[in-house]
Amino acid sequence: MTGEETGMKERWYVTAKRADFQAIGKKFGIDQVTARIIRNRDIIGEAAIAQYLECSTEQLHDPHLLKDAQKGAQILADKIAKGKKIRVIGDYDIDGVNASYILITGLRICGAQADHVIPDRVHDGYGINCRMIERALEDDIDTIVTCDNGISASEEIAYAKKSGLTVIITDHHEVPFSLDAQGEKVYRVPAADAVINPKQADCTYPYPGLCGAAVAWKFIQVLYGQMGIAREKSFEMIAHAAFATVGDVMDLTGENRTIVKLGLKAIHETDDPGLLALIEQNHLEKEQIRAWHFGFVLGPCINASGRLDTAKRSLQLLLEPSLEKASLLAKELVELNDRRKNLTLQGLEEAKRLIEEQGLAKDKVLVVYLPDCHESLAGIIAGRIRELYHKPVFVLTNAEDGGVKGSGRSIEAYSMYEEMSKCSGLMTKFGGHPMAAGLSMDRENVDRFRTDLNAYASLTEEDFMEKVHIDVPMPLNYIRTGLLREFECLEPFGKGNPKPVFAVRDVHPLRASIVGKNKNVLKFVLDDGAGGCMDAVYFGDIEAFLEFLRGKSSLQQTEALFSGAPQDIRFSITYDPSIDTYLGREKIQVIIRNYC
Repeated sequence: MTGEETGMKERWYVTAKRADFQAIGKKFGIDQVTARIIRNRDIIGEAAIAQYLECSTEQLHDPHLLKDAQKGAQILADKIAKGKKIRVIGDYDIDGVNASYILITGLRICGAQADHVIPDRVHDGYGINCRMIERALEDDIDTIVTCDNGISASEEIAYAKKSGLTVIITDHHEVPFSLDAQGEKVYRVPAADAVINPKQADCTYPYPGLCGAAVAWKFIQVLYGQMGIAREKSFEMIAHAAFATVGDVMDLTGENRTIVKLGLKAIHETDDPGLLALIEQNHLEKEQIRAWHFGFVLGPCINASGRLDTAKRSLQLLLEPSLEKASLLAKELVELNDRRKNLTLQGLEEAKRLIEEQGLAKDKVLVVYLPDCHESLAGIIAGRIRELYHKPVFVLTNAEDGGVKGSGRSIEAYSMYEEMSKCSGLMTKFGGHPMAAGLSMDRENVDRFRTDLNAYASLTEEDFMEKVHIDVPMPLNYIRTGLLREFECLEPFGKGNPKPVFAVRDVHPLRASIVGKNKNVLKFVLDDGAGGCMDAVYFGDIEAFLEFLRGKSSLQQTEALFSGAPQDIRFSITYDPSIDTYLGREKIQVIIRNYC
């Protein structure tokens, strides 16, 4: 089934992985629909299902399995005993800020003389640089600990070592590599005193998909053990590891899912001033917080300071012991995020205009040059363009140093870091993941960068089709409040553990209306033909949906739908079932995601 009738390039698939759903449901006391969804997440076998449903601390891996974690902890224990000055150098995004918080808090609990530096996005760029090293020397710093950066800073680390500094790297980004004559990868690991990164080829840690804050949290656990501090003490910071895991868009599988589930439980009980203030300034209650809030409400506020001001403000919030002062800081972050939203919208509209005017839409990889865009917004705009075109996207902007900086966001079929490596000579600096990357280059290389990326790309039209994976074709009359409550055991939802997708064919809309304060919600009453009749809402492009209805039936039939008169319109939908609470009363409705 395709959604091309709607004008979107998408294809619908029903995931049909086999198992004895009746037996699973009986064994674990869950509905067969829930059992089917769990199987669709490739959770197989009673032990794995039990772990998925339970998510306990026993499922967390031994942090000592991280290469160099014990070595790094011993180095820090010796430095702390000698009263040496330690500096944490983080990053300006949600992962780097939370990682910095975890390291600085953990070090101080261990009695360290520790301070922190976060680079300025515009003046310093990503990660540790030589100016920071020189500043550390001026401040009589003995040891630098990086977090969420450092793995791609071989030259800077070499300079720090030559200058007499001890350096410990904690990071989670891909290890830089080059290709030898045989096409084999030759990895370049910086010559630090300890390198703690589960992406290293010789690291035996069983789950390499941790974010930078989670790596820092694991490292602090090892340090606590070295210092005779109970492991349980580290769980005071698990909410921050969870916050960063979702905010940095890590897969919510395996250990990450456990960290986030435990972190959300901690959030619901927290008395941490910084987190409480951020939640309250967004008009939320701590018990309400779900993974979605991490990614789309709270996280953008943390990121906003690093984009438009300084990430030091976000770190200051997390470290603030006074709720009153934290509230003032959180209010500033919310205001910065509102400003960021407006600037993002302006940049997105300009990007869409250029793509159409310059004929870029035909490219396999979109490279959009927005010289006047604030460089901190490039990644967000790239992500929005990727959603519109379902292609890999790089957004480039002018940098203060006279060059160009940019961010990329990818699709599943295109490993961004690997593809960038093929034209590494055009960039002065780059790094990232398969799905996201950052780079710097000389301005004259922009056109060549676009040309070469597209020349190397082996993407096909099928890769550009957004794939909608349906977990269960489920008639509306099967939806019950108890079942929706049961689905909570599948949370947290996010990348790698998506919210379940349901579908129903040939629903008949009995009536429709456009509602909402800004008339931006399309509301239906749907009949599924199997005895199910239910309210449905659609929050997407209303005009496109109406055009679809007029094209599928007729203008007269569509007018009849909105007047409540009889008509013969039918269409298929994918949907989320939800419980709508109004004035204390609960009512089930479905949220339409896709239609065809």
